[in-house]
Order: sequence, then structure tokens, then C-alpha cells
Amino acid sequence: MADLDHSLDDSALDSREGISQDSKLEFSEDEETLIIRMFNLVGERWSLIAGRIPGRTAEEIEKYWTSRYSSSE
Repeated sequence: MADLDHSLDDSALDSREGISQDSKLEFSEDEETLIIRMFNLVGERWSLIAGRIPGRTAEEIEKYWTSRYSSSE
């Protein structure tokens, strides 16, 4: 019975992580503007850009940029 309870806890944790990751990919207008300006200055140096936005990681910034602005050339 303890194993069953543990697996329920894990699935609840997984669903909460998914929600927090999705909500973090929503960027404010100020964050978007800053990302664009920083990208124009420093290019794909995601960690440098993330360092200017509290609470954001380089991976989040890169994922946001590639999903929003990458071209399929």
C-alpha cells in the first residue's frame, strides 16, 4: 500500500512541475523587449541575457527565443 501512495505523490508532483514550466514560458512585455534588445547586442549568449532577468534561466530564454523568433531557412 505504501508503494501505491508513493506513485500517487510522484504523479501529482509531475503535473505541478508541468504547470510551473508552462507558466514560466509566458514572458511579460518588458521581458520580451529586454530579450530582443539583449539578443541584438550579445547574440545567442543566453546565460548573459538570463542574468538580466531575475527568475529566468538561460534554457528558458533560449527555448522562448527559438519557439518565437527562429526562422526555418
